[in-house]
Amino acid sequence: MVHTLCVCGAGTMGSGIAQAAAQSGIYTLLFDLNIEVLQKAETSINSNLDALVQKQKISEEQHSSIKANLQYINDINFCIADVIIEAIIEKPEAKIALFNQLAEINHGDTIFASNTSSLSISQLQQSINKPQRVAGLHFFNPATIMKLVEVVRGEQTSEEVIEQLAALTKQLNKTAVVCKDSPGFIVNRVARPYYIEALKLVEDGVADFATVDALLEATGFKMGPFKLMDLIGNDINYAVSCSVYEQLGKPERLKPSPIQKEKVETNKLGRKTGEGYYKYNG
Repeated sequence: MVHTLCVCGAGTMGSGIAQAAAQSGIYTLLFDLNIEVLQKAETSINSNLDALVQKQKISEEQHSSIKANLQYINDINFCIADVIIEAIIEKPEAKIALFNQLAEINHGDTIFASNTSSLSISQLQQSINKPQRVAGLHFFNPATIMKLVEVVRGEQTSEEVIEQLAALTKQLNKTAVVCKDSPGFIVNRVARPYYIEALKLVEDGVADFATVDALLEATGFKMGPFKLMDLIGNDINYAVSCSVYEQLGKPERLKPSPIQKEKVETNKLGRKTGEGYYKYNG
């Protein structure tokens, strides 16, 4: 059982994972070098917890207990835990540097898990000390609600680490799906056509964003592709599309869309910037 968890990166995904862990009774450290980002995460988490109390989903006692389980830190020397999950920028050199720095201050049994949605775990392992303790632990946004977690086995990941991460996922009241390291893992690989084909329909003038979303939601999808991309963040979604496209040998059917590229270049990233395929208030 994991007693202490450290999440590196206090953005939307990192703070969501930290909140989910604290709600599960795990003492959780949320680390970010940027104090403003860390303060924003704390404000967001506290607001989420207040809302849960108002909706009577947690008690005042639980609210206090969850807050006590969370510590916000900006000094990497305090990042000592049984399991460390990174949720930082999707650049392999940054993730490798972080894990190697953390390896120097943690004991040899500490598990390092990457929340990457598209980078190869096997390639990351090649440059990290004790690669057998490195794996993927891919959460989905919002991490406090979405139940599925992909536990990704790299070429050098030990079976014991996979078992421990699967157990941690259960401890977090989530469902683990163990998969082999491959481009996009399972969910992002399967989801590419959902986004790419929807974008292609708009490129070809067949329909607009709202129409495509409305029709797909009418068939049973909880959220249309454009609303979903705005929720995920167009920068993240586009980066995953490019990564999967490159790793699979650039098949024409998975070619990233110029529409989404333009959204990224103009900083229309979705909900987090106030505009993407749609405009948002607040």
